Amino acid sequence: MCVLWGIPYLLIKVAVGGVSVPVVVFARTALGAAILLPAALRSGQLAALRAHWRPLLAFAVLEMIVPWGLLSSAEEHLPSSLAGLLIAAVPIIGVVIARLTGGTERLSPRRWAGLILGLAGVGFLAGPHLGGGSAWPVTEVLLVALGYATAPLIAARRLADVPGLPMTAACLTLAAVVYAPAAIATWPARLPSGQVLAALAALGAICTAFAFIIFLALIREVGTSRAMTFTYVNPAIAVAAGVALLGESFTVTIAASFALILGGCVLATGSRREQPGPAGPPAQPSLAARADADQA
Repeated sequence: MCVLWGIPYLLIKVAVGGVSVPVVVFARTALGAAILLPAALRSGQLAALRAHWRPLLAFAVLEMIVPWGLLSSAEEHLPSSLAGLLIAAVPIIGVVIARLTGGTERLSPRRWAGLILGLAGVGFLAGPHLGGGSAWPVTEVLLVALGYATAPLIAARRLADVPGLPMTAACLTLAAVVYAPAAIATWPARLPSGQVLAALAALGAICTAFAFIIFLALIREVGTSRAMTFTYVNPAIAVAAGVALLGESFTVTIAASFALILGGCVLATGSRREQPGPAGPPAQPSLAARADADQA
């Protein structure tokens, strides 16, 4: 999972070098939907989504439709490693949003320290890019992080009983429909390079459809809490891929920012271990626990 949701930043960077942003998002969502929708139809659970269409729509907008377009647009101008590091602030933003929207969990001094530390890392990383032509792309990535932090709250509070596979297939299908007109209008006149086509195929098949299948299996295998630990490693994968494969620079600022953001996430999202409750039937896995990451 660290790799599957750590390399989309690299793939998006490659893809936007050959096709428009709408084509990138459409290709990713349409291919992912084409792979997952047949399985969702066979499950017979798609009809159950009708009763949840409002929160489902909000989730799709905040998790896929808006973030994947903004992230692709931002990576036309920013290094993939920088985008990956800025997205690493999602858990911290999520804690703040949960608190502002009625969350009752107490913020201990340890968690407050994590919030301050993580936000300082984001500011340290984004600050040098807020002038000139990079200001809007950085803002786009931060808006992506805001969406990624908000969508799981909607899933947890309004979609907790919705099975993950049909929910994902429906959201991807909706996103593909939304982006189809703009993708058709900006469709490349010539066939893109093999590298761009490979990046688009990997985004849709591996980093979207296959990644969600693996993620749901991982939740069933080890539980939600342990399954989510991979989110702390995603930024390192994004930076390593950008540096090794795209020749992006690895600076002291990037290293220090990563340490601050990662340390802040661990402190801000950590909680005391809960006492085990009575045994019961395994819960139907859903996307309620997903942090962002993703879907670039």
